[in-house]
Formats: sequence, C-alpha cells, structure tokens
Amino acid sequence: MKREEEIRSLRSRIDEIDNEILSLLNKRAEVVLELGRLKSEGHLEAYDPDREEEIINRLRTMNSGPFPIESMSHVFREIISSCRFLVKPIRVAYLGPPASHTHLACLEHFGNSIEASPMESIEEVFESVEKGEANCGVVPVENSTEGMVNRTLDMFLESQVKIMGEILLRISHDLLSLSGNPREIQKIYSHPQAFAQCRRFLKKHYSHASLIGTESTAKAAQIAREDKTAAAISSPLAGKLYGLKTVSSRIEDSNQNYTRFLILALKSSQQTGRDKTSILFSIPHQPGSLFRVLRVFSEQGVNLTKIESRPSKGRPWEYVFFIDFEGHSEDPRVKKALTELEGVVLFFRILGSYPRG
Repeated sequence: MKREEEIRSLRSRIDEIDNEILSLLNKRAEVVLELGRLKSEGHLEAYDPDREEEIINRLRTMNSGPFPIESMSHVFREIISSCRFLVKPIRVAYLGPPASHTHLACLEHFGNSIEASPMESIEEVFESVEKGEANCGVVPVENSTEGMVNRTLDMFLESQVKIMGEILLRISHDLLSLSGNPREIQKIYSHPQAFAQCRRFLKKHYSHASLIGTESTAKAAQIAREDKTAAAISSPLAGKLYGLKTVSSRIEDSNQNYTRFLILALKSSQQTGRDKTSILFSIPHQPGSLFRVLRVFSEQGVNLTKIESRPSKGRPWEYVFFIDFEGHSEDPRVKKALTELEGVVLFFRILGSYPRG
C-alpha cells in the first residue's frame, strides 16, 4: 500500500513538472514572437543558424544529467524549430523523395517544423538555393565506407552557393517489402551506394535476386510498394511512410556507416571556435604544384582533414582539388595561409566556413 502511495505521489509530481514545462514553453514562444517582430521591423533575417547552434552547444555543456545529452539536444532542436516556425517558416530543399536519408539528415538538423521540399536531383537542390526559392539546401557529400558523392563536388564548380554547415548521420538500412516474406523477393531496388554498403548481406541471402539501381533509397521504397515480388533497401522511416514491412533490419555491413551531408545557403556561418573550411583550387600542371599548396598549410599549422580531386571540365587530364581543413576563413592563421595560397595556384574559391558536425 505504501508503494502505491509513493507511485501516486511521484506521478503527481511529474504532472506538476509537465505543467511547468508547458508554461515555460509558451513563455519562450512569446519572447521569440517579440524578437521576430523586432527583427522584421529592422529588416533582419528571422533565421539565425549561428544563434541556434550557440543555444544547443551551451545547453549541452550545462547538462549534468541524468537526462541523456543527445536526447536533450533533440528536444531543444524541436523546441527551437517550433518557435522558429511561429515567426517565419524556413524552406529547406533536399535530395528526395520523402524518407530519404537526406530527408532524415534535414530533420535531424532543422527539426520537424520546416517546409521541407524534396528535389529529384542534387542539381535541383543547388538551383533552388541559388535562385532564392529555398533558404537552405541539404545534399550528401561523403560516406564513411563508399567515399565521395562526386555529383555534389562537381556542382560546386557550376554554382556559387556556400556551405553553411554539415550534418553527420549514422546510416542504417532495412530490407523492406509489401508482405515482409523473404521467399517472395525476386528483385531488390535501392541506390547504388546502399547496395555497396550491404554487399555481404546481399551475397549471403539474396545472390539470386536482381539488384536494380534507383536515384535514392526512398524512391526504391516507392517502387517496392507496387510490386509483391520486389523489395527495397531503405530507411525504417521509408517503410512506415510507404506501408512496407520489415524483412530484415540493420543489414549494412558496418555499424560505423556514416554519411556526411552539407547544408547549402547563400552565405557562410560566422566563427564559432569549432569550425572547418572547404575550398576548391586549380594548380599548374607541373612538378611540385600540389606540394607547394600543402606546404602553405603545413607552415601555418593548419590541419587538413580532407583532400579530393575531380577532373577539370573542358581540360582533359587536368584536375580541380577540394580541401577541407580545421579553422574559419577569418582565423588569422587561415587568412595568412589563404593569402599565400594565391601565389601558388591558378585560382581558388572558398566554398564556406562552418561549424564542424
């Protein structure tokens, strides 16, 4: 009897705390609306990504538990997203269709209270941002097991959009079908990278099935819902959205399978103290050209985190290089390195400085 009384008492206390949380949420929303009014009168941008990241990072530092730090980040991300929506919804273009991994990355970063606009190609995401049709765009750029998404890199040669941020998302794949019966599966649809990330599973269990490539894992789920003999390698969210049943879960070969997504905008982010910068450059086709570039960064103590090359369009056997390095373009050491870089390259362009994911 005493235990039941203690349970009732604790539940009553939880109700009181929930009421306090609700009241504080509404007070926060009122302050955000007032802030939005002042920004509107001053013709200032309603969306301030640097401020949002500052809030999340401050609260992560303050959190002493026992509430899990990652759960806390998700909760406040949704609070910020909902309050932002009250002032002015932001439109985010992403590589679709809905329930693609890029869509999941989009919701991970911006929260659910956005106007999410699925695009059929990476080119369309870039164009939507460049034309001002979307406030931001989200595209995949690199997978931890399968490497770079070359189309994203190539688009930076054609577009003037900036990198405003990055999102690192753990990728988990499910095998989905209408019936959930593995014996009915004769063909499997998915994106080529998803097939590559699930090689061992497919070889062991579905060597008899035809593998058919699609532009995204979500598109594969759309196709599979129309064919009882088909399955899709896609996300659990896609299964729920398109009415598919799970045949097998977590079929990826590596449990350390991450994809890096870039957030595109018309301007970069301000300094946060935990930044990275991406640039592209072209060098003379002569001995030692790349070495001279790398020496510039080495002498200034700038740590490179990524270097990738892509063929230069219209110039056979010449290449454009993409480099990521730690630091913001406004940091003194980075500024000096970029100034010296001008003397050893044909051209270079800063793609953006942004908080590390």
